Amino acid sequence: MKAFLILEDGTVFTGTSIGSQKEIISEIVFNTSMTGYLEVLTDPSYAGQAVVMTYPLIGNYGICHEDMESAKPWPDGYIVRELSRMPSNFRSEDTIQNFLTKHDIPGIAGIDTRALTKILREKGTMNGMITTNENYNLDEILPKLKAYTTGNVVEKVTCKEKYVLEGDGPAVALLDLGAKKNIAGSLNKRGCRVTVYPAFTPAEEIIASHPDGIMLSNGPGDPKECTAIIEEIRKLYNTDIPIFAICLGHQLMALANGADTHKMKYGHRGGNHPVKDLETNRVYISSQNHGYVVDTDKLDASVAVPAFVNVNDSTNEGLAYTGKNVFTVQFHPEASPGPQDSGYLFDRFMKMMEVTK
Repeated sequence: MKAFLILEDGTVFTGTSIGSQKEIISEIVFNTSMTGYLEVLTDPSYAGQAVVMTYPLIGNYGICHEDMESAKPWPDGYIVRELSRMPSNFRSEDTIQNFLTKHDIPGIAGIDTRALTKILREKGTMNGMITTNENYNLDEILPKLKAYTTGNVVEKVTCKEKYVLEGDGPAVALLDLGAKKNIAGSLNKRGCRVTVYPAFTPAEEIIASHPDGIMLSNGPGDPKECTAIIEEIRKLYNTDIPIFAICLGHQLMALANGADTHKMKYGHRGGNHPVKDLETNRVYISSQNHGYVVDTDKLDASVAVPAFVNVNDSTNEGLAYTGKNVFTVQFHPEASPGPQDSGYLFDRFMKMMEVTK
């Protein structure tokens, strides 16, 4: 069946329908990862977005449920050049086509994803529609595309109640803003007892549990939409509990301390982004997924200083908070997918907790 991707600038791509046949409007973003499509699909940070995979062949090693970063996929839609119908992998348990259909995610295959990515790079991220309706009316559709916003999607992706991953090491409170499974897993495999809290948990409840450390996770959407969560993070910051934050957590901590954020032209999404540690001048290849960034020119040096910078475009990739046991990064040290170069940051967090005990 034919499917159409309609962008808000009026560009139309024609391809083949994959997955569900429902019609969706979403923000169209691209990911440059060469592997890890299942981890991308199950990353809650993609809620409210439709993902373009720049690698031309997707689905060739099938679906292995053990590799999922959450219990379900989150993107509104999925856009690929070629979908492999016959996966070859001894671990494969399903095809990506069945996976998309089962979870009611529409997609489109057979389009020139290279040309689409060039449009998004040149004009910036824009909204779009995936539809199988051959009688679509651009005059009716384009105003709807321009009006679409992702809204407050953190509420959609966070866990509904707290749960615990047992361990005999430090007790870590993980605030789930849309956390990937491997964040808690990276702490748990280092011996931590991880208690995962819903995003809107009052700071007082977390503090009252006397954790040795607090972890703020990744998540979707515009950080400035999370006004209530920012207030609670400010309370967590004002304690002496060591805090490590990733991605959205990094942005919310900055906003809680008077910094600002803005939307990037097309964001960073993929497993090949170089970041420099400003303390050691070492460069690491990182996994990233974000469309917003912290403005360091509006950062008070008495509160925080840049700790990491993106080598490609010099945007901020991390902050160290002055006089506090708090550090935050924009990228994903837990990988999944992507390189594990920066996994040492979890070890840094472990040492912070040991020192402050």
